[in-house]
Amino acid sequence: MSKKVVLLDYGSGNIRSGERALERVGADVTVTADFDEALNADGLLVPGVGAFEACMTGLRGVRGDVLVDRRLAAGRPVLGICVGMQILFAIGIEHGVETEGCEQWPGVVERLRPTGDEPVPHMGWNTVEVDGKTKLFDGIEKERFYFVHSYGVREWQLTGTRESVTPTVTWTEYGGDRFVAAVENGPLTATQFHPEKSGDAGAELLANWIGSL
Repeated sequence: MSKKVVLLDYGSGNIRSGERALERVGADVTVTADFDEALNADGLLVPGVGAFEACMTGLRGVRGDVLVDRRLAAGRPVLGICVGMQILFAIGIEHGVETEGCEQWPGVVERLRPTGDEPVPHMGWNTVEVDGKTKLFDGIEKERFYFVHSYGVREWQLTGTRESVTPTVTWTEYGGDRFVAAVENGPLTATQFHPEKSGDAGAELLANWIGSL
């Protein structure tokens, strides 16, 4: 039986591409902002494109922050993608504006700081530094994934994470600047890159997530 996955529609994110990518790997996908349906699905995918503050406003508008909290308290899987990952952290700072996130993880989302002449946003294909404990990257440890972003989490703060399970943190480097590319933390998983735009490697990563539901 196909796993039921809700792709949360809160006004931000590549809804159609995410829906197609999940369907490609066999998920039964519903795009909705309905709280109860999202709460009871096998998996919840939280997308996100644009500014941290705007995404948080949209998320709170559909009680998405409460939804994520309740799902995780019940051990129900959540996957955040791009800004949908960033808003899981405590704080986002963009253009001097500080916005509170969902605070599932401590840490600050801030502008990337490449040390050379590399442009920001970081846009294109890049490799990731995969930890040996990963389940998300099983079989695709050496693949490249597609990134489009100007902000990221440049320092991982373990102290204060809510889960008792030690998170598996995957990193990427761009222009000498390292930032978090993915986190696996019990039922809470997130990627800075876009698996739905990452071809076969992205499909395999989503299949790994679906297989864990």
